[in-house]
Amino acid sequence: MMAGLPRLGFGAAAIANEGVGAGQALDCVDAAWESGMRYFDTAPMYGSGHSERLLGLALRGRPRAEYVLSTKVGRLVRPSHPDTAQTGAPWIYDFSPDGVLTSVEESLLRLGVDSVDMLYIHDPDDHWREALEGAWPTVARLREEGVVRAVGVGMVQAPMLARFIRETDIDLVLAAGVYTLLDTQAIDDLLPEAERRGVAVVAAQSLHGGLIDGVTNPMFRYRPVDEQTRAKTARIAKVCHGFEIPTAAVALQFPYGHSAVRCVLTGPASRGQLAENLSWASEPIPPALWARLRQEGLLPPDVPVPSPDLTIV
Repeated sequence: MMAGLPRLGFGAAAIANEGVGAGQALDCVDAAWESGMRYFDTAPMYGSGHSERLLGLALRGRPRAEYVLSTKVGRLVRPSHPDTAQTGAPWIYDFSPDGVLTSVEESLLRLGVDSVDMLYIHDPDDHWREALEGAWPTVARLREEGVVRAVGVGMVQAPMLARFIRETDIDLVLAAGVYTLLDTQAIDDLLPEAERRGVAVVAAQSLHGGLIDGVTNPMFRYRPVDEQTRAKTARIAKVCHGFEIPTAAVALQFPYGHSAVRCVLTGPASRGQLAENLSWASEPIPPALWARLRQEGLLPPDVPVPSPDLTIV
């Protein structure tokens, strides 16, 4: 299992969002560092390289041995490539060995570092064979050569993550939005398989892009929210507010209930949002709240929940 992984990590996608100025983004990363956060995750896809550049700039001068840094492979930033018409974004999919090596080289340049600690194969949903036959052997070789410490896969679905665990010897998976208060699909196969094989799970999108905390016009799995999901969210919020606990605190802490989950990523875009994340992570959650969610049918009865003495930050 991946050693030395902090319990709470900084997901650097949001700092590259449109409307987030460079000063705000750098200040957000500074605030994360000041709070003691030491795991930072990014990807070429986030802002088409902008996230990596901002994160690298924010971390410049920080002792490299004191923080964990991860990025991803599987997409190359190519604004002028003719295939970008297929994605609607200025990047292309490339899970080939050359594509992986090129991606790593370009990421290091944007980040301004000599190495990253962890590499994820990014969203190979429709590219299973290319990822397994091209990207996987390449990142495994980089691990064997000591270029990176650990390799994994990051996706927004549980079944293929479980398949990667069974068919490769990855170190960790980044499970986005598949083990949350609103979606516990990972409990069926992914989490037991990860625990059996000693694969660390990094959980992301616990707040589902703000849906769980009442953000206006949120998205669920990158799509408009359906009425059934809105209704479930409202019922969860009613239970949480009945205990005078922020729904977001319950959502952020929920994944830690399973022993396979080693880290939860948050995605703040400002110092204020980071402060909220840290407050939610340290909010004591009474056992009776988890029991009420089960009684109301809002959590499966067999899903583990965090212990009362959980310490994250």
